[in-house]
Amino acid sequence: MKNKIITGIELGSSKASAIVAQIVEDETTFEQKINVIGVSLVESRGVKKGQIVNIEEAVESAVTALEAAERMAGHDTDFVYASLGGAHIHSQNSHGVVAVSGTNNEITSADVERVIEAASAISLPASREVVHVLPREFIVDGEAGVKDPVGMSGVRLEVETHVVTASSAATKNLSKALTESGVRLNDMVFSGIASSLSVLTETEKELGCVLVDIGAGTTSVACFVDGALAYSGVIPVGAKNVTNDIAIGLRVSLDSAEKIKMYLSDSKKNTGDEMDLASIGISEVTKVSRKTLVEGIIRPRLNEIFTMVRLELEKEKLINRIPSGAIITGGGAYTVGAVDSGKRMLAIPVRIGLPRGVSGLIDDCIDPKFSTCIGLIKYAVSSDHDQKDEGGFKLPLKLNLPGKGFLNKIIESVKDLLP
Repeated sequence: MKNKIITGIELGSSKASAIVAQIVEDETTFEQKINVIGVSLVESRGVKKGQIVNIEEAVESAVTALEAAERMAGHDTDFVYASLGGAHIHSQNSHGVVAVSGTNNEITSADVERVIEAASAISLPASREVVHVLPREFIVDGEAGVKDPVGMSGVRLEVETHVVTASSAATKNLSKALTESGVRLNDMVFSGIASSLSVLTETEKELGCVLVDIGAGTTSVACFVDGALAYSGVIPVGAKNVTNDIAIGLRVSLDSAEKIKMYLSDSKKNTGDEMDLASIGISEVTKVSRKTLVEGIIRPRLNEIFTMVRLELEKEKLINRIPSGAIITGGGAYTVGAVDSGKRMLAIPVRIGLPRGVSGLIDDCIDPKFSTCIGLIKYAVSSDHDQKDEGGFKLPLKLNLPGKGFLNKIIESVKDLLP
C-alpha cells in the first residue's frame, strides 16, 4: 500500500463528493498515513433518497466529481471505493459455530474463516444481497468477549456477527453508474460504517455510542456497543426535508429556502431575532423572525429525525447502552438546532463529529460532509492491510468481508496470489 493512490466517492441526494488520497508509509514507524491530495464537492443529480433513479444523470455527477478531484490531485483514478446508502439498507445480528480443526486444538485463521462463513449463511430473498459481515465478538468454549481468537486453544468456536444487507438492484445500479463513469469499483461500503471509521474514537465505540449521519435525503445510523457494530440502518428523512419545510412555511423557492438554512447555520451571522433576507439576495420575503423560523419550522423536523433514531434504538434495546452519546455528522450536521434536538429527543450527550486522522488538504476536507469519503479511504487502507499480510490472505477481522460474498472474496484473493 506504500504511496498508493486511493479514491473514495459518495453519490448523495444533493451533493456528489470525491476525495483522492495518497497512502504514505512512515519509514521509521511503518505506520500508514493518509495524505489528502484532491477534494471535490459538486451538485448531484439522478439520486433520490440515497438511491440512483436516473443512471445517465448519476454518471454525469460522478464524472464531474471525479474529474474535479483528479485535477486537484494531478492523478488519474482507475479504482474507486464508493459509499452505499438508501432506505433499502437493513441489518441483523447472526450467530455461527464450528468445531476447531487445528492440531492441539489451536484456533487458526482457517477456523475463523469457517465460523464467519457459517454466521453469514442467512436466508435472504433473491432481491437482496449481503454487503458486510462484521464480527462482533468470538466465543471460545463458552468464553465470550474474545476479539481475536487466532492462536488460542479450544474445541468449539462461535462468533456473533453483524450482517448488513442491501437491495441487489441498488448495488447493481451504483456499480453500473461508476463503471460508465470510466472507473472500476473496488468495493462499496455502507455510508454509516464509512463515516464511523473517520469520525468515532475507539473509546466512544468501546463505551457505546450512536453515529447519526444526516444526509440530504436520508439519515444513516450506526450504533456501537463494546467496540462492535450492534445496529445499522437508514431513516428516509434528511436535511432536504428541512429545506422543503422552510420553502412551504415561508412560501419561497427551494433555492431560497436552502440559502436561508445555510445562513441560519452560520452562527457568526446570527445576531438579533429579525433576519433581513434581502441581504442574502432573497426577494420573496424580506423580513422574518429567526425564533419563529427555528422553533416553528426547523426544530419539529429535526425532532422527528432524532425521534425516529430513538425508536430504532429502543426497538433494538440499545438506547441505554450508549453512554458516550450521539455523534452527528454528514452535510446536515450543522443545521441550526441539530445538537439541541438530539439532546432533547435522545436524552444523551450529543456532539458534531468531524473526520480525523488525515493530513494534506485538511482545510478543504475536515468538514462533516466529507466524513463518508474520508471513511472510505480509511476502510480501503484497513481492508488492504488486513487481507494481504506478508503476501498471504488474512481475514479482515476488524472490518468485514466486503463485496459480493465471502467465498467470492477468498477466490479473488487467491487468484491475486497465483503467478
